[in-house]
Amino acid sequence: MNKLIDKSEINKYIKDGDTLLVGGFGLSGTPFTLIDELAILGKKELTVVSNNLGEKDKGLGILLHTGSLKKAMGSYFTSNRDAVSEWSKGNLEIELIPQGTLAERIRCGGAGIAGFYTKTAAGTKLAEGKEENVFDGETYILERAIKGDVSLVKALKADTLGNLIYDHTGRNFNPVMATAGKIVIAEVDEIVEVGELKPDEITTPHVYVDYLVMNEYEKIGGKYVVPTRSN
Repeated sequence: MNKLIDKSEINKYIKDGDTLLVGGFGLSGTPFTLIDELAILGKKELTVVSNNLGEKDKGLGILLHTGSLKKAMGSYFTSNRDAVSEWSKGNLEIELIPQGTLAERIRCGGAGIAGFYTKTAAGTKLAEGKEENVFDGETYILERAIKGDVSLVKALKADTLGNLIYDHTGRNFNPVMATAGKIVIAEVDEIVEVGELKPDEITTPHVYVDYLVMNEYEKIGGKYVVPTRSN
């Protein structure tokens, strides 16, 4: 079964108010084509779970100017000054999550685990309002799993079934996010026939992937050419 769809078809699967898990670290492993289409669709009240919000007018950064975002959950929002500005104006709710905790909360969401205890953030403002417990004389914080309505991930290659392999550091958060969304849409550079990917190369099995969309960004010198879009 070929899971390839046109990028415009994501409109069928993303609704106002959805929680989106979006892969990427900085601008590495970011589904630029899907984000561009999302900006055009004009969805509202979205919660985005991602390590960061791209850069100024790049990647998820463009959604800061479309009025699409209600809340962002992640680790490094200061890499985009627009995110800090929107938060200071009261236009964006931000939930800061330590990076390792973020990865584990998403992993738990995909694994059917309700939550876990961690020492990270104990005794800080990030722990305020969260359940605490003491194990072996040390304070731990209960962190709840994160799940998404839709996951948008970026892979290097897919086969027609939807098995995915990633491009070096582009692997980052993408594999765990592909397990934790009710619907998973993968943006890929290339689609090959079943059997052309070596089994030991496959990171995300096709059972997690619902749809494939072709990447439209040019790659030069090993990097995607990402245009800056003014708001």
